[in-house]
Amino acid sequence: MTISTADVNKAERIEVLHNTEIITERYLQIFCSATSRWDYFADIKSISIAPLGIESITKAASDAKGRGVKLRFVTEITNDNLYRCQQAMKIAKLRHLDGVRGNFGLSDTEYIAATIGTPSESNLTTIPHAIYSNVKEDIQQQQYVFEILWNKAIPAEQKIREIEEGYVIERTEVLYGSENVICTELRFFAEAKSRIDTCMDYTRPPLAIEIESIRKSLVEVKSRAVKLRYLTEITNDNLSSCKEIMKIVHELRHLDGIKGNFMISEREYLAPTTSHEKAQPAPIIIFSNIKQLVEHQQYVFDSFWNRAIPAQLRIREIEEGAERTNIEVIPNSDRARKIYLNLVNTAEREIMLMFPTTNAFIRQEKIGAIEFNSIKEQNIKVRILMPAHKSTEQIVQNLREQQSNIDVRYIEQTSGTQATFLAIDRKASLVMEIRDDSKTTFDEAIGLSTYSSSKAGVLSYVAIFENLWKQTELYEDIKKAHEQLKIHDKMQKEFINVAAHELRTPIQPIIGLTEVLQSRIKDVKQQEMLEVTIRNAKRLMQLTNDILDVTKIEGKSLDLKKEEFNLNDVVINAMNDITLGRDFLKNENIRLSYKPQDILISADKGRITQVISNLLSNAVKFIKKGGLGGTVIVDIEKKRVRRTAQEDKEHDVVVVSIKDDGPGIDTEIMPRLFTKFAAKSDIGTGLGLFISKSIVEAHGGKIWAENNADGRGATFTFSLPITVAY
Repeated sequence: MTISTADVNKAERIEVLHNTEIITERYLQIFCSATSRWDYFADIKSISIAPLGIESITKAASDAKGRGVKLRFVTEITNDNLYRCQQAMKIAKLRHLDGVRGNFGLSDTEYIAATIGTPSESNLTTIPHAIYSNVKEDIQQQQYVFEILWNKAIPAEQKIREIEEGYVIERTEVLYGSENVICTELRFFAEAKSRIDTCMDYTRPPLAIEIESIRKSLVEVKSRAVKLRYLTEITNDNLSSCKEIMKIVHELRHLDGIKGNFMISEREYLAPTTSHEKAQPAPIIIFSNIKQLVEHQQYVFDSFWNRAIPAQLRIREIEEGAERTNIEVIPNSDRARKIYLNLVNTAEREIMLMFPTTNAFIRQEKIGAIEFNSIKEQNIKVRILMPAHKSTEQIVQNLREQQSNIDVRYIEQTSGTQATFLAIDRKASLVMEIRDDSKTTFDEAIGLSTYSSSKAGVLSYVAIFENLWKQTELYEDIKKAHEQLKIHDKMQKEFINVAAHELRTPIQPIIGLTEVLQSRIKDVKQQEMLEVTIRNAKRLMQLTNDILDVTKIEGKSLDLKKEEFNLNDVVINAMNDITLGRDFLKNENIRLSYKPQDILISADKGRITQVISNLLSNAVKFIKKGGLGGTVIVDIEKKRVRRTAQEDKEHDVVVVSIKDDGPGIDTEIMPRLFTKFAAKSDIGTGLGLFISKSIVEAHGGKIWAENNADGRGATFTFSLPITVAY
C-alpha cells in the first residue's frame, strides 16, 4: 500500500511495505543511492537481522563504505548480540545505548523503519513490516532524533570491555518516561551487591508499596542479604506506607523537611524526580556510576542519616501526640539572632543567660536582647552569669534598678572554646559559639549555633548553669574568707618580722659578752655551762636569721648582691667553719673530703656560702645521728647543659654536690623536702632547705636531692649558671 504526500510531482512519498523480500530490496536501493551517510538505530534483536542477518544487505553496506559513505550504528550491546556487534564494527562506527527500543535507518534522502519479528535459530531474516519515506521533513526530523541518541551513546569498545573484562564505564545520564524510570530502578536493585541507601521525600513511601514491581524487588534484594536503609519524612499521610516499608527494609529513619530523592548502592546513584500526581512514578531519573559522585552522595546520605531519628519514635509522636523535640544546627548568624530574640520575647517564667566574655554581653545589649521590657509585668525571673568589667558596671546597675526580678552574678572570663548560652522556661535552649570575640556586631562575632527543644538536652544545660550559679555564691564566700586570711597572714608576717628583728638585737650582745666571760673563767664546769648558753644563743640567732630570710623570700624582697669570686674559696671556707666548730671536733669519726678546683662565678657570695654551709651542716648532723661516723664528700664540676628541653643552645653551669653516708632521706619527707618546716626530727627547724632552694633559684639555678644508690646516705646537689669568663 502506498500513501503519497500532497505534492505527488516531487515524488516524495511515504510507503508501508509488507513482505521481507520487498523490504530487503528497498534496503539495497537506499544503500546504493546513499552518497554521504547511513545512520542506523537498532534494538537488540534488530541488529542481528538488518543488516547483519541478511547477506545482501551486509554486502551493500560494505560497498557503501567502500564508496566513502559514513556508516554509524547505535544499539544495545549485550552478551547475546556481542558477536553480531563485533561484526558491525568492521563496517561501521558502533555505539552502545542502554534500553534501545525499535529500529530505523536513514541516508541523506531516505528513511526506513522496520518491524522485526522475534528471531529464532531457524529464522533470523524475518522483516514483516516497514515504513519508508523520502519526505524531506521526515528525514530532517529523524536525523535530529538520531543525533541526540548518538550523542548519548558510548563507544562500543567501552561496552564490550565492560562485558568481557568486567570493566565499569563511568557515565551519567538522564532517562525520561515513567517506564524507563521504573526499569532503571529495577535494574539498580538487581545489580546491588551489599547495600542500598534510600533518601526520599514524604511523597515516595506510598509508591514503594503501591508499585508492585518495586515492592517485590525490595523484598528480593533483602533476601540476597543486601542491607537496606530508608530515610524519609514520616507524616500522617504516609504513615501506613512507612509501617509497611519497616517490614521490608533493615532500618527506617525520619528526618524533617527532606527535599528531593536519591538512592545509592556501592557503585551506582539514582535520583528520581518527585511526581506531583498521586500514585504516579517519577517521569525523569538521573543515573550515575561515577565514583566521585557516588561517594559524594553517600556522604550526604550518611550526614542526613546521622541527624535522623528512628522511625519508631516519630510514629509514636504521631500516634500518641507526644511532644516533638527539635535540634537544629544553625550556621547562619542572622537566623540565630532572630531565634534568640524570639525566645527571649516568648519566655513565660524563667530566662537563664550566660555570657563567656564582656564583649558578648555588650554585643547582645546592643541588639536589645537584655532589655526585657515585658518581664516586669509577667514576673519572669531572669538570671545572668557574666564576667565582671568596668565597661558593663553601669548597664548591670541599671538592669538591677529597673527590674527587681533580674539577678546578675559574676564568673571568670574564660579562654579557649566560648559560647553564649540561653535557656527559656527550661523547655528550649540556644548555644551560640563565638567565632571572633573582637567583633563589635552580633552577626560578625557569632559562628555556629545550636537550638534544642529536647528535654534531656535542655535540662543538661540548665544543670550546668545551676551549678555555676551556686559556685558564684560559694566563690563570694570563699573570696571574703580569703580576704580575711590575707589580712591575718599579713598581720602574722608583720608580727614575725618585728619579733625576729627585736630578738636579733639582744642576742648578739648575749653571745659576745658570754664568749668574753667564758674566756676569763678558768673553772671547767663554769665554762661548759657558758658553752651551753653560747650554743643555744647561736641557735636562736640562726632561727632569727632564717625567719627574716623566709619573710624576705615570701615578700619577694630577697636582694642578691652579685660579685665575681672563686667558688673553690667559698667551699674551703665553709668546710673550715664546720671542722673548726666544737661539735665537729668532738666527733673524730666524721671526715670531710674535697678535691679543690678553681671555678669563677658571678653570684651573691654570702648567699652561696649560706647554701653550702647549710648543706654541709645538715650532712654532718645526720651522720652524727647515725651514731657510727662517716664521710662527707664535696664535689664541684663545670658542665654544659640546656636550661630547657626546648632550647637548642647550651650553657655553662657549675654543679655542687654534697654526699654523706648517713641514714638517708625519709621517704615520707622526700616529696616536701624543700618546703617550709619540712622536718621529721628534733634537728633543725625545717627552714634551711627552703631558704637554700629559694637562694639557688633566685640565681637561676636548680637544687635537688636523692638517696644514694648503695642504700647509705643521701646526696644534695645544686647547679648555678656561670656568667663570667675564666
